[in-house]
Amino acid sequence: MVDLQQQYQQIKPEIDKGIQEVIDACAFINGPAVKSFQTDLETYLNVKHVIPCANGTDALQVSMMALGLQPGDEVITTSFTFIATAEVIALLQLTPVLVDVDPDTFNIDPDAIVRAITPKTRAIVPVHLFGQTAPMEEIMEIARRHNLFVIEDNCQAIGSDYIFNNKSQKKAGTIGHVGCTSFFPSKNLGCYGDGGAIFTNDDELANQLRVIVNHGMTVRYYHDLIGVNSRLDSIQAAVLKVKLKHLDEYAAKRRAAADYYDKAFAGNPHLKTPVRYSKSTHVFHQYTLVTKNIDRKALLDFMASREIPVMIYYPVPLHMQKAYLDPRYKEGDFPVTEALSQHVISLPMHTELDEEQLAYITSSLLEFINR
Repeated sequence: MVDLQQQYQQIKPEIDKGIQEVIDACAFINGPAVKSFQTDLETYLNVKHVIPCANGTDALQVSMMALGLQPGDEVITTSFTFIATAEVIALLQLTPVLVDVDPDTFNIDPDAIVRAITPKTRAIVPVHLFGQTAPMEEIMEIARRHNLFVIEDNCQAIGSDYIFNNKSQKKAGTIGHVGCTSFFPSKNLGCYGDGGAIFTNDDELANQLRVIVNHGMTVRYYHDLIGVNSRLDSIQAAVLKVKLKHLDEYAAKRRAAADYYDKAFAGNPHLKTPVRYSKSTHVFHQYTLVTKNIDRKALLDFMASREIPVMIYYPVPLHMQKAYLDPRYKEGDFPVTEALSQHVISLPMHTELDEEQLAYITSSLLEFINR
């Protein structure tokens, strides 16, 4: 699904040099490499504050802690996402309120958000799924009307641009009160281990976030807040600093691969290609098709026999996960999410795909469909 080895070979001298500099300095925690990467990412995103942390899940959790959300507060998010989005809500004893998604973009449905708001609602967590931004202008207006926080789960769409009605643009993750991302190795901007970051333009909130990620510590051994231990280590920051310089180039390569897929599958009655939302650029963290009248299990087995990895993101909606079963929800409550979980497939998508590989993947898939 992701060829990290070939990507590494393309940037090996830069990566090796950055890692060696960290080792030579022995500044492994909060060293100069972390600050340098943080500054570069602030510039790239055009955001005032980047707070590096240990992973994307921590980024979400720390954001909710810094915003002062309390047990019992309701947080609205989508049922069609990776478990981490709801996991941190439940972990903090907040109440996850799940809603359905748009059938074309797979992102959270603003109308569903409105219907889910109650007097206990405190925040909305839109997930920028598979590489394009959720309808943030509508979501921010809903949040303004109801005095809610917006926490962007930007773990899959770093580098994506959201286009407002007035044609101005902002990077995904910099529009809400706070944005979160993951640097898991397979992400568009991935390190060689775990890593994450939080973004905000709010000075006071940024200070809270920095304190919480470092054990709630303001001055060494003086702890003013309940915090966590969530720091990006220097070696990962060195890797990310190099890869950030290539992020837009990587996005262009992913879009080129997506264009190839789109052309190969255009008009096929059994495959719905990804819809590109007009108000967002797409950085294609995943290339996800919706299958129609296909035995998906047989398709997966066939592609595996050709040594082509095909994944399902996500096979079980959050409201049907054993850990999150809730009497408020039952099967059938989220028809779009449930249909997507039963029919989506994701094809290999990374920066090193060449035309020969793309031809092999697409011809194999079409062979199965046409046999």
